[in-house]
Amino acid sequence: MTDSALVIGGTRFIGRQVVEDLLANGYDVTIFNRGNHETPFADDDAVTHVEGDRTDDTDLKAAALSVTPDIVVDCVAYYPADVEAAVEIFADVDGYVYISSGSAYASEEIPKREGVTDLCDCTPEQATDDSMDSYGPRKAEGDRVVERAAAEGVNAMSVRPCIVYGPHDYTERLDYWLDRVMSYDRVVVPGDGQNLWHRAYVEDVASALRVVAERGQPGAAYNVGDRRVVTLEELVDLIADVAGTECEVVHASDRELSTADLSASEFILYRDYPHVLDTNELAALGWESTPLREAMERTLAEHRESERDGAEHDPGREAEETVLGVLDTV
Repeated sequence: MTDSALVIGGTRFIGRQVVEDLLANGYDVTIFNRGNHETPFADDDAVTHVEGDRTDDTDLKAAALSVTPDIVVDCVAYYPADVEAAVEIFADVDGYVYISSGSAYASEEIPKREGVTDLCDCTPEQATDDSMDSYGPRKAEGDRVVERAAAEGVNAMSVRPCIVYGPHDYTERLDYWLDRVMSYDRVVVPGDGQNLWHRAYVEDVASALRVVAERGQPGAAYNVGDRRVVTLEELVDLIADVAGTECEVVHASDRELSTADLSASEFILYRDYPHVLDTNELAALGWESTPLREAMERTLAEHRESERDGAEHDPGREAEETVLGVLDTV
């Protein structure tokens, strides 16, 4: 008998890839969402769609009863209350997996380890707040809900991705750098180019969610990220290599960036203190990450077919040219 999977979300970026991974591994898949976004699986008979609001417990209970899933992957639990409802409604499934975040960690350590590095506290006010300032605390509280549910016999686990990239990324964070490298032969990289912000390829996040649902320890959280961490400069070099183009990386300090009223923080994927997650716990379950070049090849191929350019993250080419001009005179 084929195992069944319910994906809460399932149409955009991570959720989309989760569905594809589950299908590739023999699951019958049902997606549950409000239908607000066009689904890439509309013509796929292997995917069933149940419409409903995940914040409405009645809708979620109806989905549980109609699907009776073996595993549940929760892509859109943004508040602790969402997780509390899910672990109760899906208390009898073989595996419920909540997508948490590397932002749940409160301490700046290298690397951040499950069960070792402190998690963010979450006040009652933060638990219902919808700002990015409360995102980490909300995700951390969801992790604690999972841990408590497991102590009561629920097969619930968490997966904590670092910043995710790959095909169909509507955030366009990496699209900025892809577009920059393919459009210009010189790009400004803030600082010395050696800053580290651990990234996770979306297909690897999807496979991690399935692997944890199948083999994870109830109550445990698992970090997921590329097994090889690269600096921002190495990322730019990798894009250029895969794209078959030449692109010179030009380093600029905050003092040099200030000549064009810019700062390092205005460049997407830049982070002052390294953010690195230990992924050994996940690897011990048999999970593997995609080689970086292969991941970038797939990402770039889809980017070229899309209309995304990361413009919302662009600090401005004119300002960048000003900085380049300053550096050329040094």
